[in-house]
Amino acid sequence: MAGRVKQMLTPKQARFADEYIVDLNATQAAIRAGYSSKRADATGYENLRKPEIAAALKERMDKRAERTQINADWMLKRLAQDATADLAEIYDPNGNLLPVGSWPMAWRTGLVAGIDTAHERDGTDDEGKPTFVTVRKVRLADRTKLLELIGKHIDVGAFKDRIEHSGKIGLESLIADGE
Repeated sequence: MAGRVKQMLTPKQARFADEYIVDLNATQAAIRAGYSSKRADATGYENLRKPEIAAALKERMDKRAERTQINADWMLKRLAQDATADLAEIYDPNGNLLPVGSWPMAWRTGLVAGIDTAHERDGTDDEGKPTFVTVRKVRLADRTKLLELIGKHIDVGAFKDRIEHSGKIGLESLIADGE
């Protein structure tokens, strides 16, 4: 930094930064970092506004994104994949559910909100042991929420509240109302 000395964090501020990236909760991060729980909400807010702590948080979050390979691009690709997945991929040509292990990854890792099963004997596994679980009902994740998240991420404006006004509001109408 030309002309400026980089300000160091205190140990408590560094601990706050470490704790904040755990759950992005400034109040709880302040408490876990050792600040007073009585003022933790104010302290957390104040810490987030300090440039040196904000810079430390950005650095920690950038390192985490690099380490996990989860970033905004990854998130948007995943949301798009989930929002456009074809339900037919989990059924055979006769309309029967495929075994869960045969489902495409998108269905196994987020698109299914729940599975209702029935416990009944329906065959044997490779070792000759009886198998007892049959999927009876699949509850799907809320795709509208996926689309909303995509819209917010790319800021298409499709989910912004719109307020329309009609009528004449101007100096003339204000003067007329004041009479």
